[in-house]
Amino acid sequence: MRLLSRFFFLLFLAVLALIGAAAAGLAGLWYYGRDLPDYQQLANYEPPVTTRVHAGDGRLIAEFARERRLFVPIEAIPKPVIQAFLSAEDKNFYEHSGIDPIGVLRALVQNVANLAQSRRPVGASTITQQVAKNFLLGNEVSLGRKAKEAILAFRIEKAFSKDKILELYLNEIYLGSGAYGVAAAALVYFDKSLYDLTLPEAAYLAALPKAPSNYHPVRHYERAKARRDWVIERLQEDGVITVEQARGAIATPLVALTRPESELARADWFAEEVRRELAQKFGEKGLYEGGLSVRTTMDPKLQALGERVLRDGLQAYDRRAGGWRGPLARIALTMPGQDWRTQLNAILPIPGILPPWRVGTVLKIDSNSAEIGFSDGSKGTLPYAGLRWARKKLGPDHFGPVPRSVSEVIAAGDVIAVEPIDPAKPQDGYALRQIPEIGGGLMAMDPHTGRVLALVGGFDFKLSQFNRATQAQRQPGSSFKPFVYAAALDNGFTPSSLVLDAPFVLDQGPGLPLWKPGNYSDQFYGPSTLRVGVEKSRNLMTVRLAQAIGMEKVVDYAKRFGVIDNMPPVLSMSLGAGETTLMKMTTAYAEFVNGGRKIQPTLIDRIQNRNGTTIYRHDTRPCGGCLDASWSGQAEPLLPDPRPQVIDAVTAYQITSMLEGVVQRGTGIRIRELGKPLAGKTGTTNDSMDTWFMGFSPDLAVGVFIGYDTPKDMGKRETGSSVSVPVFKAFMAEALQGKPAIQFRVPPGVRLVRVQAETGELARPGDRNVILEAFRPGTEPQAGERSRVLDGSMDEHDSISGVGGSAGAAPISGTGGLY
Repeated sequence: MRLLSRFFFLLFLAVLALIGAAAAGLAGLWYYGRDLPDYQQLANYEPPVTTRVHAGDGRLIAEFARERRLFVPIEAIPKPVIQAFLSAEDKNFYEHSGIDPIGVLRALVQNVANLAQSRRPVGASTITQQVAKNFLLGNEVSLGRKAKEAILAFRIEKAFSKDKILELYLNEIYLGSGAYGVAAAALVYFDKSLYDLTLPEAAYLAALPKAPSNYHPVRHYERAKARRDWVIERLQEDGVITVEQARGAIATPLVALTRPESELARADWFAEEVRRELAQKFGEKGLYEGGLSVRTTMDPKLQALGERVLRDGLQAYDRRAGGWRGPLARIALTMPGQDWRTQLNAILPIPGILPPWRVGTVLKIDSNSAEIGFSDGSKGTLPYAGLRWARKKLGPDHFGPVPRSVSEVIAAGDVIAVEPIDPAKPQDGYALRQIPEIGGGLMAMDPHTGRVLALVGGFDFKLSQFNRATQAQRQPGSSFKPFVYAAALDNGFTPSSLVLDAPFVLDQGPGLPLWKPGNYSDQFYGPSTLRVGVEKSRNLMTVRLAQAIGMEKVVDYAKRFGVIDNMPPVLSMSLGAGETTLMKMTTAYAEFVNGGRKIQPTLIDRIQNRNGTTIYRHDTRPCGGCLDASWSGQAEPLLPDPRPQVIDAVTAYQITSMLEGVVQRGTGIRIRELGKPLAGKTGTTNDSMDTWFMGFSPDLAVGVFIGYDTPKDMGKRETGSSVSVPVFKAFMAEALQGKPAIQFRVPPGVRLVRVQAETGELARPGDRNVILEAFRPGTEPQAGERSRVLDGSMDEHDSISGVGGSAGAAPISGTGGLY
């Protein structure tokens, strides 16, 4: 009887304990579950995804992100990757309801053993619990957070499918090196897509979630491989792979790869300009978290070419006219406790030092050479011939004598930049180099579409992010003149019209000096044709022409072409005294060669959102037949041409023909030896502060600007012809290499007549220097007709049909182009 009463008493206590435990559990559920985050938000979760920018050929240019992540739907994640993560993190994922009791018991047993061996405890969080923690709770370490995590895990399991939970996990988990999600990690560690991962590589990614920094494949190789091998063993234990597969995978070395340079298109200037445009269109959040896929217009070959030829041009000018400015730094060769290599490495890297340049320390010198030491311990020789150029600049056009020995230029301990005389044989010696002070820009464009193929904003993006192709507002000088001549051709003039090249004086008003523009040569050439005025860049002819047609018309044409929107109607503006950018000028010249059609410069062809939907397209022309999957004899699709006409196609061709004469006979004649149909115009401003060459082939427009960021005299003998033309020439020589010599296209309505190039008169049998001149029908010269000369008098204004208007003037300070 006593035993029975004890039994009921113990049973009663047990029931009370169960009721108390249940009550405590319910109280805990209420307490920890009352203010939990809304897990339903996971249904509409869009993680921050990396925006990727690609060149026109598909190569990657840049990635923009706060967190490096690529979102991949669960259906697109390969099964080996999924299986590796399940074996490593939660093998019972598809069986449990958010909490894995077997996993909890296993962890308890393991932790008892770990406690006895002074090892850190292991967790038993399921993938669902990790989703709750990563998305909703954070990383606080407490019993309260674990309770909330368990409650949320149950709720998430009821609200979402297992595949959805796994998708969230595999795209959110941090895997080290800035990579969030398995797709980003595959690229970061192995430069592969998920589909291309091998079994050992997938196992390595699955080894990372617990402590990515502890398993870096380079810094902690042994630890990382051991963890990877543990995952492979788990896969074999779970029956996912065979013993033989496991042995082969474990025997495979852990090799982290980097993206091959051939698959990257380095274009810092271009990428930064695209970044600015994307930020303007989509905001900072859309740019850095939106997962945009951007296909740009950039041609990687032309971009690399543009960067190289501009750097070469800036260096050539700097060596010729910049003078030697001294070493980059100095180190003490005999400093106690620090050898020269340690000191040299402490100041590296130096912005502006681009391969094949190297930075070295002068170790010792004699009269004929110097020994240079590099940061890797190697050494080289700098012969006297490699620094003979290094004269000191004493003034704008004054230099010291050519150095007679190496010691006059450098000394032991100097830190200098050098370049191999022969990159293939550095043992043959090095040449002294220095980072140019002068800046510049280059831009290449498809003249028919406005697609920017190359964009270079300076010597080195790391030196300065200021883009001299798009941001620098500078005077175009004589490269503005074609817009004056285009206005004249539309207002009664022809390429053979004569304009007096003679002194021009204008009274600017009380208290102001007389304005006396002059030609670059300081000479006068008498009556000359418009063609000669363009080819020889005659300032006095241009001013007379602008005065004859009226500056209001010149202002209108500058605005039409988008060169200068609010140009004052003063005569000095006809010589390029206004300010514009290289991008605007290149676009305007492209509109000459494309037949006078308006184009909008663009760096972006297409933008897709994270789901692959196209949300922006530069070319918006409708084209139903373009989407056909295959060709079955149907007609080619016809694309409409909605581009508005800036100027008449005949006028555009006349200017193009005259600019071709600049290359054949004028200030750009050094380009002629390329043997290709090319056209363009030089530009140099007062005191040689800005130098330009704007030019094109029938299908490629290229602009070059070179000048100091703070404008200053580049030297009396430095012009667009000597500074910018060589850069344009080098670019075109390589860009057009191996391509057929396409002639400039002649539009309908042009009559080509043989005339004398200098006088514009009809050519006669036996005449030399004869060209085909472009006229509108009815305006070509007639046999025996004497050309009238525009000399600036009112009578002459009245005698030319369609010519007239007033002109203003500006003070001589700040006037524009000379050459």
